[in-house]
Amino acid sequence: MTAHPKLRHDERAFPDVASVAMALQPSYPVYCLRPRMLQATARHFIETFPGEVLYAVKCNPHRLVLDALYRAGIRQFDVASLPEIAQIAESWGEAVCHFMHPVKSRAAIASAYKVYGVRSFAVDHADELRKVIEETDGATDLTITVRLATPPVEGVVFHLASKFGASVEEATEIVKAADERGLATGLSFHVGSQCRNPAAYALGLRRVGAVIAGSGVAPRIVDVGGGFPADYVGHAAPALERFAETVRAGLREIGLGPAVTVFAEPGRALVAAGCSLLVQVQLRKGSQLYINDGIYGSLSEFQKGALMPGARLIRLGGGASERLEDFALGGPTCDSEDVLQGSYRLPADVREGDWIELDGVGAYSNAMASHFNGFHPDTFVEVYDEPPARAP
Repeated sequence: MTAHPKLRHDERAFPDVASVAMALQPSYPVYCLRPRMLQATARHFIETFPGEVLYAVKCNPHRLVLDALYRAGIRQFDVASLPEIAQIAESWGEAVCHFMHPVKSRAAIASAYKVYGVRSFAVDHADELRKVIEETDGATDLTITVRLATPPVEGVVFHLASKFGASVEEATEIVKAADERGLATGLSFHVGSQCRNPAAYALGLRRVGAVIAGSGVAPRIVDVGGGFPADYVGHAAPALERFAETVRAGLREIGLGPAVTVFAEPGRALVAAGCSLLVQVQLRKGSQLYINDGIYGSLSEFQKGALMPGARLIRLGGGASERLEDFALGGPTCDSEDVLQGSYRLPADVREGDWIELDGVGAYSNAMASHFNGFHPDTFVEVYDEPPARAP
């Protein structure tokens, strides 16, 4: 099949994914972004969560994604690096960036504060607090949010506490030190990515309460972090309302009143369902399908099999078998580990040249894609149909 020249991401929108295959006949992967779904999901989160919503830019920093979220009402952003800060600040002057990476270079701290006007910084160690104070020239207009470690809990796919987070005792001392410098303080935690257990947020809030009691310092901000889940095959997420009610109850339990601003930092929950990936079958060997994207591109999260995207065949002209079989999907690189774990139910006669739409790949896909072996997915289009899991 002849490969057509790649589109720039802003050149064209399509009514549905089949129209993308028909028009482009792409031999390269194509991200199919659904801006209406992104906006609807973001609005639902804003309306449901009992506080302010910061989008975690690291999850998917593509301009089309950010545009959709901004149109939905997202005005604050959890940023992890100076390039992310620059991207947000140079796109929307009124947007607010919160530098929530607990460990930052001195140059990044100084530039964030002096060039981009960032006033909100996360720390999880006394030396990081000292760095922020020194690189902002002893500024007193800062909000220092101390990140607490949380224990592993059931129902979390990716635990994150092994790298970041202070103990209750450590956080208590950091809060006291920041308060003594006249700085506003906050407390945060991260329960882990793809958390399907609302109770994890209650445990985190109890640790927040312990620090408040131990330090005697009333926080300006309590940040329950990210971790809010999305739907995947065999991995349905509880309703967002359950998480919101757990957070409300946890805030009441530790006696926080309306003077405290509550933050959440969703990433996956906002964008996972808003983008699918159109890949092409390059070869079939029995039940093994070789496709043109893999774990070094858009699909690294699916390597271990804990999460699986939905999959449906797209064949121009139709006529695929109604009988389904299980297939393994192998990526395009020469690395033998470039195989998605798990099996995918597809028509039994799937063949070279067919396309497969992989649904629910809006989170940690293009953001984590590498150039390994020279492969790099970078083509975006907009589509306006429903994704496979929601199609009638």
